[in-house]
Amino acid sequence: MSKTDNKKTQKNSAKIKSDKKQEGKEKLWEMIEDSYLASDKEALQKSFAGHLEYSQAKTRYSATDFDCYKSLAYSIRDRLMERWNDTQEGYYNSNEKRVYYLSMEFLMGRALCNNLINLGIQEESYKALYELGYNLEELRELEPDAGLGNGGLGRLAACFLDSMATLQLPGCGYGIRYAYGIFEQKIENGFQIEKPDNWLRFGNPWEIVRPEYTYNIEFYGTVSENNEWINTRKVLAVAYDMPIAGYQNDTVNTLRLWSSKATEEFALECFNKGDYIKAVQEKIMTENISKVLYPKDDIEPGKELRLKQEYFFVSATLQDILRRYRVNNKSFDNFSSKSAIQLNDTHPAIAIPEFMRLLVDKEGLSWETSWDLCVKTFAYTNHTILPEALEKWTVELLGKLLPRHLQIIYEINRRFLEKIKEFYPGDTDRMRRMSIIEEEPVKSVRMAYLAIEGSHSVNGVAALHTQIIKEKLFRDFYELWPEKFNNKTNGITQRRWLKLCNRRLSDLISKHTGEAWVTDLYELKKLIPLAEDKKFREEWRKIKEENKRDLAEYIKKHNGVEVNINSIFDCQIKRLHEYKRQLLNVLHIITLYNRIKSIFPGEFVPRTFIFGAKAAPGYYMAKLIIKLINSVAHVINNDPDVGDKLKVIFLENYGVSLAEKIFPASDLSEQISTAGMEASGTGNMKFALNGALTIGTLDGANVEIKEEVGDENIFIFGLKAEEVNDLRDIYNPVDYYKSNRHLKQVIDMIYDGYFNQEDKDLFKPLIDKLLGGDYFMLLADYASYVKCQEKVSLTFKNQDEWTKKSILNAACTGKFSSDRTIKEYADEIWQVKPVKPKGNFNKE
Repeated sequence: MSKTDNKKTQKNSAKIKSDKKQEGKEKLWEMIEDSYLASDKEALQKSFAGHLEYSQAKTRYSATDFDCYKSLAYSIRDRLMERWNDTQEGYYNSNEKRVYYLSMEFLMGRALCNNLINLGIQEESYKALYELGYNLEELRELEPDAGLGNGGLGRLAACFLDSMATLQLPGCGYGIRYAYGIFEQKIENGFQIEKPDNWLRFGNPWEIVRPEYTYNIEFYGTVSENNEWINTRKVLAVAYDMPIAGYQNDTVNTLRLWSSKATEEFALECFNKGDYIKAVQEKIMTENISKVLYPKDDIEPGKELRLKQEYFFVSATLQDILRRYRVNNKSFDNFSSKSAIQLNDTHPAIAIPEFMRLLVDKEGLSWETSWDLCVKTFAYTNHTILPEALEKWTVELLGKLLPRHLQIIYEINRRFLEKIKEFYPGDTDRMRRMSIIEEEPVKSVRMAYLAIEGSHSVNGVAALHTQIIKEKLFRDFYELWPEKFNNKTNGITQRRWLKLCNRRLSDLISKHTGEAWVTDLYELKKLIPLAEDKKFREEWRKIKEENKRDLAEYIKKHNGVEVNINSIFDCQIKRLHEYKRQLLNVLHIITLYNRIKSIFPGEFVPRTFIFGAKAAPGYYMAKLIIKLINSVAHVINNDPDVGDKLKVIFLENYGVSLAEKIFPASDLSEQISTAGMEASGTGNMKFALNGALTIGTLDGANVEIKEEVGDENIFIFGLKAEEVNDLRDIYNPVDYYKSNRHLKQVIDMIYDGYFNQEDKDLFKPLIDKLLGGDYFMLLADYASYVKCQEKVSLTFKNQDEWTKKSILNAACTGKFSSDRTIKEYADEIWQVKPVKPKGNFNKE
């Protein structure tokens, strides 16, 4: 055989092998793509048993309940995977515009039952487990809450992801895979004690690591004369994905979380020399980036770590978005028509200079082209008007950690100020006010201003909040760009906050109105005529009583206190902050206590006050308020004169799963922030959805709740936002203290140590702050609050009337579904359309 013939033979042989290999791969993918797991009882049992044996490696002698929880989770995840893959393939095939939601927090809660509901297999799963000797409700309690968020910001993000998937929008959430949540709260001697929230201790069965999506993230270094960022320190960002299921529509979107890894595991040379600490020091420092949610930032290392976290996750995210875009697109001409990026508050605002760096420095695009794409792509949601919550980073820190980005920020600002000079010639004060760089007291970068300038949309999260940011907070920017500003009132997902957490009420509503409300909350309007139906009111009232009994059992088990289920369950559950005014609630509680203790107490409607709140570890006053609540609870709950008329309960370690127990049992929702300071609130919506009546100021979304439920079905008190502003300069809290004898008695009791005999001076700082300024105007609103609470008690005495109001509150919550909010974002900001997955899930 000639050499030529031999080469031909080898080439043909290689082609045959290649063809066979390709045929084999095709067979593999057909096996995967053309078959789907069944979700009937027997199929679920088979999956459960299989994972217990093969994934958990357990026998009848070694299997624990936690093994069974994980086996169930893996069984459900298998069914999510099929839909997940088909959803993502559908997105790539359609090449439709996608939305990317960037947030430092995603307060997801437990995933198991939420996924069962959204897959439509909760009943089958319950039966499958019951026949195998296990209880679904008991197994779900073994799942830890994902430690990925803290408060309303993170829970909103979680609701939004649920709604995006339910509306079949091609969306993806991006954040950080924190190894530890903010903290596990313990109450010891009435004080908050922070313990590590090691939620990943035993792994997370819902996540998939994606090592193929690993990116270099750079810090420190210098910038060369030709603007090249050099001599940097590198960190790896590794992707971990969690599936986000839509409600019974076969769409499964993605929450992609980044975990920091060292470029080298350890320094072998140091290890061999016996310097074991130095050998792993770099690894430890690197991986701290994704270690803890919100590190304490009242010290310089904490501030630096916080900024590192923010840049780490946005840099990885933007690299990932650009990679995904390149799959179907050769140039960046269509980038903004294929990608929408939403910044959830100012934390991800460093994404704007990073986007510019990637396009200008890495992709070689011109500044003008890159900036045009930036503004068309990004949108910014503001969540606060409190000055301390509007992030600023010192120029010194930014220049040290991200020197190239500081250069880019200065260039963005230079070009912006040129525009201001052109529009407002000679107005140097306006230029100073609007500059991204704040010159005094410390030269800093105003991240909110950076977000506004780099985005095409700026939205508030409630009508009042949006009005405030237009007229006050960002007035100069609104005057320049009125078309950028819009309102998107927050919402909540009814799948978790009614169907999942309040099954009794959910079943009653579905029985009388059908199931359509699960995806169209306006359908609850059908409850309005039922409020006049006596039998229906009795059923509604009975469900509330059963829910209260469940919560009372939880309180007895965890707090050792028996509560009266016929009392008003008066609930304030939210992050502890002075503007949210938990302290005002305490002043009222002590007022009621004094009435009971008085010589002529009169008729008294029993109350159980329920608090749930975490205070930031470095927030001294908030932690002192927690101690006061517990001290007041100790006195009242142990006073024989009080009996079951009044109880005060502080439930430790408040989070999503605890909230799911409280909302269904609540009678009264405390939304009592200083008017004009709460951007929106979403707890108010969850309470109303579960039939609680609201007592509140005209703040945040309370204003819109009042509009929806009607003046007669809500309890409003206190100063309005404009009245707070008008009073600010002339306000003297001592005048209120001296003129109201009930208030004076309460203040004096706290100041004199009545509730803490061991250390009578403990609570003096709280009273000193109230009488010395009372910035949040508790004393100004006290009398109005107490009077409004008397109206609450009077109304509660007429249980039939109260139940009517409860039904009407739930019936009128349609506006407050996150489905409505997300549809508005999709239509008015993102311009994204639904995309259906390619699969056929009836094949089994």
